[in-house]
Amino acid sequence: MTSITQLPIPVHRAIKDFAQSTASALQTAHSWNKLVNQFEHQYGNSPTHIIRAPGRLGKTQIRTRSVDLSVIGEHIDYALFGVLPAAIENELAIAIRVTPDSNGLVKVANTDAKYTSAEFTAARNGVGEWDLAIDPKALRWESYVKAGYLGVLEKFFPAGSNDAPLGMQAMFTSNIPAGSGVSSSAALIVASTLSFLVVNGKLASVTKGDLVGMSILNEKKVGVHSGGMDQSASILSSPGNVLYIPFYPDLQPSPIPLPSSSDAPSAFVIANSLTVSNKAETGKSRYNLRVVETLAGARVLSRVLGIDYGHEERLTYRQVLHKWIEKQGKEDNEKHLKDAITTLLDSGSLDKLKGKSQDGVVLEEMIEMCGMSKEDFQKVFLSWVEVEATQFQLYRRAMHVFTEARRVLQFRDLCSSTDASGATALLQELGKLMDESQKSCSQLFECSCPELNELTALAKVHGAYGSRLTGAGWGGCTVSLVKEKDVPAFLANLRENYGPFKDLDDAAFSAACFATKPAEGACVFEL
Repeated sequence: MTSITQLPIPVHRAIKDFAQSTASALQTAHSWNKLVNQFEHQYGNSPTHIIRAPGRLGKTQIRTRSVDLSVIGEHIDYALFGVLPAAIENELAIAIRVTPDSNGLVKVANTDAKYTSAEFTAARNGVGEWDLAIDPKALRWESYVKAGYLGVLEKFFPAGSNDAPLGMQAMFTSNIPAGSGVSSSAALIVASTLSFLVVNGKLASVTKGDLVGMSILNEKKVGVHSGGMDQSASILSSPGNVLYIPFYPDLQPSPIPLPSSSDAPSAFVIANSLTVSNKAETGKSRYNLRVVETLAGARVLSRVLGIDYGHEERLTYRQVLHKWIEKQGKEDNEKHLKDAITTLLDSGSLDKLKGKSQDGVVLEEMIEMCGMSKEDFQKVFLSWVEVEATQFQLYRRAMHVFTEARRVLQFRDLCSSTDASGATALLQELGKLMDESQKSCSQLFECSCPELNELTALAKVHGAYGSRLTGAGWGGCTVSLVKEKDVPAFLANLRENYGPFKDLDDAAFSAACFATKPAEGACVFEL
């Protein structure tokens, strides 16, 4: 069976080929007509292609955006456990046209007037390398476009090549209303990379997996270092499916169909809490701290389990679990992973991460539990990230990571089930896992907030199968699994009962709270 990473990038000629419904097709057609009209107004001619790409819910980095949905699996990717995202129907789109006689000049514009037009030409520096003057410390929206371009230049126009890249005119847009709290630099990188592949006639030589790899590398050019989840979801997602993405031992994504039937169709509802967690201001005591607690906890667990690692190696929980499975003479694979996690949880080994106090461990005790000198600990865990804390919750974070990893596998297996009880029963079980995930995020990983807790509770009261935060947490959005026929009443009830929604006008509420279904990932549309 061909891996989805080996498939070609989809090229469509009709909107119905990827639209989830007639209503979705009409909305896309309306949006794209406006995009084409603005392209023609800007450049005086018509585009030849439209590039579309979903990004990732919960990471606000730029406001030119589109989204994919983190269904379950929060804060476990940097522990190298698998996650389950899905692309949604809202999109970032780029109308493009090649300009072969422009000496490689690239012109970019945006339908949102907040983003000024720009133009640039690729040039080689003194040592023959491509240079587009990207400054990660002073990023503009077109910096992400340049990053996509630079990756294509380096791959297909290496030093010594006699070929020259072609110029392009491009108009960017998004149908995500401003203020919805969903965005992604990955979407812009992916779509920009695709655009330059199309313009230079290189699309046929690139698979979906190639595009994932290129996009990961291209995003690093703007200073973003990611594990590949955003790019994989943006490119590899497919209609009606969630995407299971394992990170260890390598990235091998696979589509997993959501249970559905004509009697019980379902949808996801994304609701923005309208609470913002500023990572620049709170990262030291929230996100950054959780990363350190998770990595240091893995070091402590390796010692508890008698697993020897290099003295200065930074471990993840998934790597420790792999070594523990091997130590028992068993095979570590996806088939047995869920049972291995359960065995570890039942063994009581994680209790050793509690330390001397039930309220966490202080820095000196954590260093001692890691079996490291203060200098080595500083080098391995604190030299690359800033944290603020007097207590470190190794046990609680570990319990979340391993139970959430198991929930992801349970969710995946339920979706793949042929249980005769039917889709409704399976959806109820999936909802239960989402509820458990929210409880764990709130009580063990402590990345929820009162507003997210209120929204998920309201979702359950008003009929959701399950509801949880999505993204980093401490604000942002929730995702709820609901019956499709109940969506209008569900949205109305959230609007009536969640305080921050009550004063929103219709447009603002539609931006903050909307329904969607798993959709196709990045593709090319020929006009």
